[in-house]
Amino acid sequence: MEKANDIINYDRIAKAITYIRNNFKYQPKVKDIANEVNLSAYHFQRIFTDWAGVSPKSFLQYTSIEYAKQILKNSEATLFDAAFETGLSGTGRLHDLFIKIEGMTPAEYKNGGKNLIINFSFNTSPFGNIIIASTQKGICYMGFYENEEEALINLTSQFPNASFIPGHDTMQERALQIFKSKKHSNLDEIKLHLKGTDFQLKVWQSLLKIPTGNLANYQVIAGHIGKLSSSRAVGNAIEKNPVAYLIPCHRVIRVNGEVGGYMWGNERKGAIIGWEAAQLDSYK
Repeated sequence: MEKANDIINYDRIAKAITYIRNNFKYQPKVKDIANEVNLSAYHFQRIFTDWAGVSPKSFLQYTSIEYAKQILKNSEATLFDAAFETGLSGTGRLHDLFIKIEGMTPAEYKNGGKNLIINFSFNTSPFGNIIIASTQKGICYMGFYENEEEALINLTSQFPNASFIPGHDTMQERALQIFKSKKHSNLDEIKLHLKGTDFQLKVWQSLLKIPTGNLANYQVIAGHIGKLSSSRAVGNAIEKNPVAYLIPCHRVIRVNGEVGGYMWGNERKGAIIGWEAAQLDSYK
C-alpha cells in the first residue's frame, strides 16, 4: 500500500511541476497548483516538500528566476523587461527574488562581475591539478581540473564580465598552504570572497565547522542550520560550493555511510577523506 501511495504521489508531483513550469508567468498560488492535482493546499504543500526538498512556492520562485536570468543575458533587456516577462508585479519583486535566491541584485547579475578584477593561477595538490582565483577580498573560486582550458571556462562562467589576470598573490599562496599543514591551523587565516544565497552561505559556514578527519551527513548539516527537513536542499547548496577543499564539502557523506557524490569525482573524494584521516593520525 505504501509503495502504491508513493507512485500516486510521484505522479501528482510530476504533474504539479509540469503545471508550474507551464504557468509560472501567471505566478499561480499554492491552492491553484493543488487543485490541478486534486489535493488540498495543506496536503499538497506537505507532499510536494517531501518529494522535491523545497516548498511549491520556492520551486515557483526558482523557475521564475531562471527565466528572468535568461532574459537579463540579453544586453538590451531591462530589469522591467525581466520582471514583466516573468510575471512579477514589478522590479521590486524581481530585486527581492534575486537577493533571496542568487544572493545579488538583478543589476549585479546582469553586469556579471563587471569592474571586478580576479587573479587566477594553475597549481598542483595531493589530489590533482587545481585552479584557484582571488579578488582583493579573498578566494572566490577553487576547483580541481583535468584540462586547463575547461577549468578556465568554468571559472569565467562564474563572473562572465570580470577581468581575469593570470598570476599568484598572497591570498592564493596562503590558501594552498592548507595542503601542507597537518593541523590545517591556517584555515582561519584564509579569507573567502563568496557570493550565494543566505541559505547557501549558512550551509557553507556549517561545513567549515566540520573538523579535519571528521565526517557529517546531510541530515546533521540540516540540523546545524535549523532546517531538519531540508536535507535535499542542503545537498543542492553543497553542490554549488565554489571553493573546493577550503569549504570541505568532501566531509559530507550519506546517512548510510556511503561516500556519496562529489562534483570533482567520487574517487577524489574518497582519497581526500583517507588522506585527512592519515594526516590527523600522524599528528597524534
